[in-house]
Amino acid sequence: MPGIETTVVLVLLLIFAITVVARTIRIVPQQTAVIIERLGSYSRTLDDGMHVLVPFIDKPRATIDLREQVVTFPPQPVITSDNLVVSIDTVIYYTVTDAKSAVYEIANFIQGIEQLTVTTLRNVIGSLDLEETLTSRDQINGQLRGVLDQETGRWGIRVNRVELKAIDPPHSVQDSMEKQMRAERDKRAAVLTAEGVKQSAILTAQGEKEAQILRAEGSAQARVLEAQGQAQAIQQVFDAIHRGKPTQRLLAYQYLQVLPQLARGDANKMWIIPSELTDALRGVSSALGGNATGAALEEEWVEPAPAPAAAPPIQRAKQFGEPEVIGDMHPQAHEHGQPVTQPVVQAVAPPVPPAPPAPPVPPA
Repeated sequence: MPGIETTVVLVLLLIFAITVVARTIRIVPQQTAVIIERLGSYSRTLDDGMHVLVPFIDKPRATIDLREQVVTFPPQPVITSDNLVVSIDTVIYYTVTDAKSAVYEIANFIQGIEQLTVTTLRNVIGSLDLEETLTSRDQINGQLRGVLDQETGRWGIRVNRVELKAIDPPHSVQDSMEKQMRAERDKRAAVLTAEGVKQSAILTAQGEKEAQILRAEGSAQARVLEAQGQAQAIQQVFDAIHRGKPTQRLLAYQYLQVLPQLARGDANKMWIIPSELTDALRGVSSALGGNATGAALEEEWVEPAPAPAAAPPIQRAKQFGEPEVIGDMHPQAHEHGQPVTQPVVQAVAPPVPPAPPAPPVPPA
């Protein structure tokens, strides 16, 4: 049996040696700190790398992660200055700068940060109304970070950033806000629609104005060109007559041919006999009567005299046996306020002079 006892002792010694080696050598990963206590009191803080400890005397107290940590706190009810209860979710970004203080200054620094965040958040939100709370997140985040960083500095904690993840007002307030936003959107839509209609009406009016101006200019130019054409035609006719050198007899004949055409229109109610016609008729009657002056007038050139503006046609008609002016003005004269240009007349042949007495028959 002595062999068995020796084997057991050797196994126990091997296990003890392995345990001593394991407690003696300590490997710390990067961005990690290990708090070592010797006989129950703080001894030192181990950084990343391999370290040798005194077995059964040095004991690791805590392992602290030195990387930036993210902690999300549950929603907290907070009362605003206008007595509305809102639910706010917060997110804290922090880093442990002193592992010893984080272990020995506070029992649970995560819980301490949470409670400090809640109290600070209530103090900040309590001085703001709902609208400011919803629109001033950056200001709230800055105030929270300043207070938390100052209070957690003695714990070996640095608060890098504080974010408000959600701000939820009561459901009644949410319904009211939704109705208000819908009304604002409808108002903006109505304003934009009215502006569009206004611009459309303005553009349409401007287009109609420009079109009317162009039509008026075109009509004016057309009337001017028409008047110029008529003036040129009249001038050509006048020049042709002037070059032809008409006699009194030719003019009287032309007047007699035109008179039936003047009286032929259905809409003509009045016609005026020009003064030149009476003179021409007198010349014709003299020529037909065998007067000596008729032969002389046949070859005499007569300058066409302009029509007198205020010649009384009624007196001349009575003097020379011509028809009087009858009827009313042309209907177009009432519309344009102008004198009649196409009168209606009933032509009456001029009186024929009596035949000369027969010469006496000589006695046989």
